[in-house]
Amino acid sequence: MHTSLLEFSHPQLNERVTAIGGSYVLLKEVCLPFDGETLLYLIGAAIFDTTCCGTGGCAYALVPGFVRHWKYETDATGRPVSQVSPVTGDRLRERVKAVIFKKESVHQVDFM
Repeated sequence: MHTSLLEFSHPQLNERVTAIGGSYVLLKEVCLPFDGETLLYLIGAAIFDTTCCGTGGCAYALVPGFVRHWKYETDATGRPVSQVSPVTGDRLRERVKAVIFKKESVHQVDFM
């Protein structure tokens, strides 16, 4: 089920972002055909190397949603903006997770 629309500013890929416990980088952006629609997701890697309790990392997918308007404008920083419908409903989210887990080597799938 798709209801509200979100404005999604496409991030710069392969740019390290430093946080309090480590850093992350978004590695790729994927548009995947899914049930007659286009699903947008990002693949990223997080590294925990400045925490007090050890080090580690993980690969993850971040799902903005189904594309409604692709890169139709730019935001104040010049990044392209797409309009997406978030993935809602437990059953649909489980199906999306299953497809991404099968296609990508990630530890988790998160939805916006």
